[in-house]
Amino acid sequence: MSSKQERMTCGETSRFHAKRNLPNVIPILSLDLMISTDDIRFFTAIATARSLAAAARALDVTASAVSQRLQSLEQRLGVQLVSRSARRLTLTDEGELLVLRGGALLDEATELTEALQARRGTISGHLKILAPLGFGRRYIAPVVAAFRSRHPDVSVELELSDRPARAAAGAWDVMIHIGALTDSTLRLLRLAPNERYLCASPAYLKRRGTPASPQDLRGHDCIALRENEEDVTLWRFSRRRAAAAPDVIRIEPMLSSNDGEVVKAWALADHGLIVRSEWDVAEDLACGRLVRVLPNHRLPPADIVALLNPGRSGRARRTQAFVEHLRAGLSPPPWRGRQR
Repeated sequence: MSSKQERMTCGETSRFHAKRNLPNVIPILSLDLMISTDDIRFFTAIATARSLAAAARALDVTASAVSQRLQSLEQRLGVQLVSRSARRLTLTDEGELLVLRGGALLDEATELTEALQARRGTISGHLKILAPLGFGRRYIAPVVAAFRSRHPDVSVELELSDRPARAAAGAWDVMIHIGALTDSTLRLLRLAPNERYLCASPAYLKRRGTPASPQDLRGHDCIALRENEEDVTLWRFSRRRAAAAPDVIRIEPMLSSNDGEVVKAWALADHGLIVRSEWDVAEDLACGRLVRVLPNHRLPPADIVALLNPGRSGRARRTQAFVEHLRAGLSPPPWRGRQR
């Protein structure tokens, strides 16, 4: 490889890291090998993408630049890091070792950089946040933008998903979760209270009558939202200010979906009863588009919480700053000011 080609590849990958406000390149290991954190990030991108074309897209460079730099890295280390085939790249044992040990070194380098920058009151680096689709669009996205404006040295990636809890453990720093949590090993911070309400449109209740007790639901059209791996056909009601056993009703949904907007739209169109978070229906209740049913009975709450990735300890400072910013943005809960 010519020196011109090598300069080109290094320059292109440097642009990638500059865009994300990542720490400067830190040479590690021996002076003979001169492998750097920049090299490790580059190879981690390849290992994640599993193809040169996908890695080039992730790094925002050309496929030929990725190929040239990979070849240069292997030559410097004196080992083959990937086995190339027509369709994909497979990591060799040495490649797996570089990803495994390199990830730990990157975390240490990031932690060191943050500790030094903290001495001058700066928060920097890259932060990845996962959040549910509807709640993320309405409440998390504006907070992310405000946080980025306040801390310009931080880059933030917000990924919205109908099932964020299914994301790989190493793929996020903060996950916003609503409702019951199955994994008790994750560190949890409560952000805001959130009740669940049984509701329906006035037209539906006029046509079918208003249930007087949970048992009456068996004679109604019920709509289920399938999310968070919960048993969505089991509705559990406890009576307010009473020590009686909860009423547990197994519904047979006439309609069901994994999309909360679809479920609410069906209720607004007079198709049946739904159980939804107050953050989503507060405005509809205030405007009279939906009506609470069985208001003297309480469903299990679905608090808004932030889950912190235990494998990202090196990013604790910016993670903590974002969570504090988010908690302040949700206090008091904005949806509670919209109810009657």
